[in-house]
Amino acid sequence: MRVASLALRSVVVLAVFAWALLAYLALRVAGRGDEPDDRDALRGEVLARALERLGATFVKLGQILATRPDALPAGITRALARLQDDVPPAPFAEVEQILAEDLPPEARARLQSIDPEPVAAASVAQVHRGTLDDGRVVAIKVQRRRARSQIDRDLALMSFGARALDRLPGMRWVSLPGAADRFAAALRAQLDFTLEAANNRRLARNFAGDDRIRVPELVDELCSGRVLTMEFVDGVKPTEVVEGRVELAQAGFRCIAKMVFLDGFVHADMHPGNLMFTRDGHVYLIDMGLVAEVPEPMRKPWVETFVAVATCDGVRAAELFYTYAPAVGTADYAAYEAAVVAHLEKLRGRPLAEIEVTTAVGGAMAILREHRVQVDPTFTVVQLAMLVAEGVGKQLDPALDVYACATPILAQAAVRWTDGMPPRRPVPARAASC
Repeated sequence: MRVASLALRSVVVLAVFAWALLAYLALRVAGRGDEPDDRDALRGEVLARALERLGATFVKLGQILATRPDALPAGITRALARLQDDVPPAPFAEVEQILAEDLPPEARARLQSIDPEPVAAASVAQVHRGTLDDGRVVAIKVQRRRARSQIDRDLALMSFGARALDRLPGMRWVSLPGAADRFAAALRAQLDFTLEAANNRRLARNFAGDDRIRVPELVDELCSGRVLTMEFVDGVKPTEVVEGRVELAQAGFRCIAKMVFLDGFVHADMHPGNLMFTRDGHVYLIDMGLVAEVPEPMRKPWVETFVAVATCDGVRAAELFYTYAPAVGTADYAAYEAAVVAHLEKLRGRPLAEIEVTTAVGGAMAILREHRVQVDPTFTVVQLAMLVAEGVGKQLDPALDVYACATPILAQAAVRWTDGMPPRRPVPARAASC
């Protein structure tokens, strides 16, 4: 049965991608995508539609690929960043059955009411609003019954495909099998809601001293491997915040900077929907199923890299990216360094408040991709978190100076992380001079 299921699914996947290729070629013949940037955007749109048709596993793959501007052109990553995992909700009877299977009767009895209509529904889980016996309003996240088997099937196909492609000339540099294994581990971790609950508690401890930053409080006895029950957050869009917009924008970016530079424990599924604002002036982090931990030895190099980019020190930034890269394929370090210097030189002299992380980091990632200098996947996760925080923050306060917000935390990090791992390699010029 499993072999038949895998065979049928592989036919579906191949058919969807074949149709996507035909659709792309038809659009090119019709005159779309004549310019390189337009062509990348068109490719991204077609790929995103194909991934959405294939469901949860492939949507999540696209969302993760969207965090890799060092590996994919900007036009493609922008299209993938808009991927949405919206599907019809599972029948409420299925939700009730899982609650009965996973929760002890005395705990289940605490749920006095549950709205049969979910407030959100995705391929892995859906969220219902409920009321406890003490009157508290809660959000109940329930995993779909077939989510694990469907994801395991798709991950098996991805692993096979990655190992097949790895045999092609020029593909070993990309390390597709390793990437597929990391993706599988991350996605399977999201299926274990006890891990998400642990991530929730850890982030809550990390921000216990900040009055502005909050994490929804869990109802422990109503949590299991497939069920999470927590405080219901009545969030509003950044454009709907009326009072304290400047302070809230600063708090949002401070939240991300603290995760990245001080704690080294980062929400790795950061998009605007997972950074919620409330009318009473708080920032909530939600949906902690996917996190990334910056290894302690890498925290000092990461802080140094951000400072080099922020201060437009192209020589130092090029050196740090290159010497700490997991792998490099450039044959001309001088050309690579010159490109990084030229990119950051365009930003030099401008007030820091006018330099956007999106511009500084996005341009650097394009250069790294062109010169085949890999970036540690953890770095791309934390960069994405900062880009999202900057984008959302500037909706609240267009004059938000992210560097001013980050500077005090960077100063603390520089004092805390005095030791780091040595570079993986010297720059070629220094190696030649030894």
